[in-house]
Amino acid sequence: MVAKRDYARLFDLTGRKAIVTGGSRGIGRALAQALAAHGADVAIVVRSTVDQAEDLARELNDKGGDSFAIRADVSNPEDVERLAAEVDARWGRADILVNNAGVIHPGEAETYALSDWRATMAVNVEGVFLMSQAIGRLMIRQRSGSIVNIGSMSGRIVNWPFKHSAYNVSKAAVHMMTKCLATEWAEHNIRVNALAPGYILTELTEEVLREHPDVVNDHWAKSAVQNRIGTVDELAGAVVYLASDAASFTTGEIHTVDGGLTLR
Repeated sequence: MVAKRDYARLFDLTGRKAIVTGGSRGIGRALAQALAAHGADVAIVVRSTVDQAEDLARELNDKGGDSFAIRADVSNPEDVERLAAEVDARWGRADILVNNAGVIHPGEAETYALSDWRATMAVNVEGVFLMSQAIGRLMIRQRSGSIVNIGSMSGRIVNWPFKHSAYNVSKAAVHMMTKCLATEWAEHNIRVNALAPGYILTELTEEVLREHPDVVNDHWAKSAVQNRIGTVDELAGAVVYLASDAASFTTGEIHTVDGGLTLR
């Protein structure tokens, strides 16, 4: 007979070591804060916003813990290997990886620059693979871990009216990569899932709101059955769940949080 679990501690991440890429602002910042609020130490990985990442680490450490910032380009194999070595040297383990770093380069397909296509794939696809591979080795060594890839509803639908086929294709690739890694690494007690957000209010969408309020209000918000776009806080619970023991029997799933946009 299976022993009854301590339901009060299902989401407890005390002592867990987490890595969040693109963790200094927007969605990544909220996810780092949420993981830390449940007890995890967080390595905040950024390519350029180091000051913001260090400020966030200090904020998290004010409440106790050992969070820190790492400067690295997730599309650069040497950077990723250095990052993994730094995490291993500091913590000796890695329990949670959130692959959040991503880029978007809008453009019409018939005139889309190959350089923009490759730049999108380098971060959104290759970066997720490189990070999963490097941190996955640590998880395989310890025979445990949870990887959460930040995909998108754009991996399932074609966003409109803006045109960004490269982004959509990259997120579809992240979803399939999630399923492949979940299947390969289940024998090592590693779970791999993806979160697929809908339209979320971030610095980027605030810029779109200022320049194209009709797009946000008439297309994005009204496309969702809840008739609005979401907030970064509304993604935090899903990632904490996927990272925690509450999701111990969940792997290879694409968890959509989009206000019902993809229902119709």
